[in-house]
Amino acid sequence: MPSDAPSPPHRPDDSAWTHHPAPAKLNLFLHITGRRPDGYHLLQTVFQLLDWGDDIALRVRDDGRIVRTAGPHDVPPEHDLTVRAARALQAATGTSLGADIAITKRIPAGGGFGGGSSDAATVLVMLNRRWNTGLGPDALAAIGLALGADVPVFVHGRSAWAEGVGERLVPLDLPPRWYLLVDSGVHVPTATLFQAPDLTREAPSATISDFVSGHLRGNVFAPVLRRRDPRIAEALDALSAFGEAQVTGTGGGLFVAFDNPVAAQAACDALAPRWRVRVARGIDRSPLLQDA
Repeated sequence: MPSDAPSPPHRPDDSAWTHHPAPAKLNLFLHITGRRPDGYHLLQTVFQLLDWGDDIALRVRDDGRIVRTAGPHDVPPEHDLTVRAARALQAATGTSLGADIAITKRIPAGGGFGGGSSDAATVLVMLNRRWNTGLGPDALAAIGLALGADVPVFVHGRSAWAEGVGERLVPLDLPPRWYLLVDSGVHVPTATLFQAPDLTREAPSATISDFVSGHLRGNVFAPVLRRRDPRIAEALDALSAFGEAQVTGTGGGLFVAFDNPVAAQAACDALAPRWRVRVARGIDRSPLLQDA
């Protein structure tokens, strides 16, 4: 069973730790266009990767155990997506190797910034390399999809247009932007939001051209979140003084886009006394691709 207990001091394979990025993301827009027969919602969105995120440290074990040596204290190891990702890769490949996993968290849980999914993707990509299991990106993305709809975009490591449940991806080169990020501290379970009676589920299907032309805007969950929690309403109102305030994903994370870092930092400084804020730059290619 996985645990947070320290690794045994002696192993035949005492490989060194390696350290790898797990970048955050934003949803630059998010619409629901319908449902599949199995009840899953069909989405259209654009994922923007960021130059800020978590760090994942890995060390190969030869005893097959998956041990999380460091990670978020409020998430039991057996529920942690990194542990589940490592075990899924073991099951898919039949490897006898294991791993120690240490997570340095920066991305707030439940904020819609994709932290858990990105952590899982980094584990899949880098353990596939370190275990020499030889799976390609599509196979790794398929494993990741079973863990969460956002995992495939992090496996492929490109900002992208996404459809389906989030797994059908078209890489995009997005304009340079800096983003003021706000963590409202609100964490609403995703399943609760998808079941909300006031959620709009039948947006007309759109195209990449619609997004590029600026005709696609907004997050379908924003009005639901605004009505349900005054902290999100307050944060959106505060952000609106600096531009178009948006919600990312299904969480309590908010953002405004800027054309230059100076303006983004000035807005960040203005909001810092009241909110947990930071500035991040949009990137089109994940730094994980350099490691892999």
